[in-house]
Amino acid sequence: IWGLCKVSRTPDGKRWGSQAVPGWQDLAHLEMAWHTLARLSWGLLGPRQQRNHRGKPVGKVNCKNMKQDCPVPACPRATLLPGHCCHTCPKGPPEKSPALRFDTFEYFQDKEDELDKPYNDRSYLSSEGLARDDARTEFVALLTSGPEPWHPTSSAVAKARFTLLRSSLLFSISYERLGRPSRVRFSDPEGNVLFEHPVQKSAAPEDGMLCGMWRTVSKANVQLLRGEQLRVSLITRAQPSGEVHGHILKHRALFAETFGAILTSLDPLHLGAGGMAMLTLSDTENNLHFILMARGLLEPGARESPWVPLRVRILHQGQTLREVHANITVEDPDFAEVLDDLSAQELQWLVQGQLRIMAETEGRHARRLAGTITTRHSCDTIQSVLCGADALLPTKTGAVGSAKLALHENGTLEYQVSGGHPLPSRGSQVYLPPWHCPLAPHPQVQVVGTASEVVGITLETKPRRKSKRNILFDMTASYKDGLAWGAWQSLSARDAHMLLQNELFLNVATKDWAEGELRGQIISLPYSGLLARYTEMPVALAGQLVSPPVHSGAGGHAWLSLDEHCHLHYEISVAGLGRPNDGTVSAHIHGVAELGEMGTRPHQHKRLLKGFYSTEAQGVVKDLDADLLQHLAQGTAFLQVSTKAHPNGEMRGRVHIPNQCHAGGTRLAPGESLGQAELSESTRTRDLEQLKKDPNSCFFEGQHRAHGTRWAPDYDKKCSICSC
Repeated sequence: IWGLCKVSRTPDGKRWGSQAVPGWQDLAHLEMAWHTLARLSWGLLGPRQQRNHRGKPVGKVNCKNMKQDCPVPACPRATLLPGHCCHTCPKGPPEKSPALRFDTFEYFQDKEDELDKPYNDRSYLSSEGLARDDARTEFVALLTSGPEPWHPTSSAVAKARFTLLRSSLLFSISYERLGRPSRVRFSDPEGNVLFEHPVQKSAAPEDGMLCGMWRTVSKANVQLLRGEQLRVSLITRAQPSGEVHGHILKHRALFAETFGAILTSLDPLHLGAGGMAMLTLSDTENNLHFILMARGLLEPGARESPWVPLRVRILHQGQTLREVHANITVEDPDFAEVLDDLSAQELQWLVQGQLRIMAETEGRHARRLAGTITTRHSCDTIQSVLCGADALLPTKTGAVGSAKLALHENGTLEYQVSGGHPLPSRGSQVYLPPWHCPLAPHPQVQVVGTASEVVGITLETKPRRKSKRNILFDMTASYKDGLAWGAWQSLSARDAHMLLQNELFLNVATKDWAEGELRGQIISLPYSGLLARYTEMPVALAGQLVSPPVHSGAGGHAWLSLDEHCHLHYEISVAGLGRPNDGTVSAHIHGVAELGEMGTRPHQHKRLLKGFYSTEAQGVVKDLDADLLQHLAQGTAFLQVSTKAHPNGEMRGRVHIPNQCHAGGTRLAPGESLGQAELSESTRTRDLEQLKKDPNSCFFEGQHRAHGTRWAPDYDKKCSICSC
């Protein structure tokens, strides 16, 4: 949350933070830009390294004062509102010259060689390109009950995928033969616990899976991660020391994986054995590449020969379709192979989850592992922002499309296209406010503000030429009275492969734009911890919703939610802002006191969320005022994204979040005081006795605090925040 900080030392050797860089979240009306040149100063009280009676270090408390970072008010009579840390100006009209704030931002120039590229090269993000981004690194781990120093106690197996995105480590873990884990533990080679993530029941899209995030991983731990020195364990009630464990590794197959399998032992008494397979299709031919990683296939003491024969079979309903043989060793038990020229029937069984992979050794110590092959499991969200700038023939109508899809294990692609009441004076466009949609939790596509009637919604591949579209699936038949939803059940293995490789697009055609008024690439959005992604429709952000309407080719969508502490969590994705002079600069949330009343100028409450240069922004706002919270509850608030080209707003969407929050952004639970309110969205305080035993917990102001928690200290509840 606090990002990285440069640390200097005072003459007596104490450490003091001096500057924060990207990742620092917005606090107390701070109008901060999110880019690599941001430099902020903040107070640091501590850190206080605690030691137990044996002199061993225990949890460390950091307390930070935010008052010195308060912006200088632009008015002579600034006031300090109750419960706030910074002085603010009395309520008044917006600034007369909002464009002035854009003069302080610097823009990254596009590479010159990008300017001459054709459409197909310019606007296309490949999965490999995303995986090999300098700010994004992929890792994997196979978790089993063993080997040493842990004795096998379970036949459970888990497969974990990790993404190091900037300073956060995101993870998606699938498991079999395992009760629901209570925590995910990360440790160093010596077994020291570095971080524990408590597992929430609601933080996963499906059973047998968990999602999580380790925020602000230290540089030292990143080095351990890149050096393949970190271990991950799943903690259960039955095994508080960890039921399954594994090393986190880099692997060349991760960026290409579109199908996968978890392999468990066919012998229930064979503990500590398991495997995983990562599979992908060739780009042009129907060849299936796979890599098999396994543990427990070979007995450590069974070394009559330096190698052991391995047989791998692909089966359908018990019948062998393909079979390959190889020799493996204890030192190198992994196995890679290519299955050539799969038939159409084999490919159909593959995408429908009807194929199994079995690995078995031969000889005296024969063992067998098997698992079902399915499409890749992930906590990511399959989504797309459709805008005019990305259309094959670019448009600037101010319309937008917002899409979310779900690919199921049986190969079904679920979708929904929703529309409702037309916008005023715009003919036959469709717009359904997200709080009126009965199918909000389901995969969907919204279309807002098109120039004319929607006549086609199609799923397509990347075109070879602008005028040559390749349509895979036409959703138009189910589009009626502003609503279309359903499931595509004839998805092929190739289609699923391209979907998970970010190689498919959605296209919206209208009467005025037969080839498409809106278009968007379908991209998997990395897990962020925002549960609203699984339960809510995103808010569509369109130029047509700005007042007055803006004829822009850009668009976006956003997820927003209020947690139990009345902190606003938001995540924004935009598209169509490709040129430096159109770069996204700021996202605001507004409340409008009298929405749409003619003849008066409604009073606005404006709160800057965050500036951003990429296509995504996310964060938390912890001190919304009572007026803005009321507008959120009434549905009279809206989210707006402004750019240098459109400083008064380029896209906007209405936001409705029912709530009973109070002024100062605090809604107290029964029996809870302000000082006891946790500021962390995902951390839950454990039992007091467990806290006392936990070497990573902290004792501060007479209370035990769990590792990873944050709170407002008793000595300063308004301007300070402490973390353990």
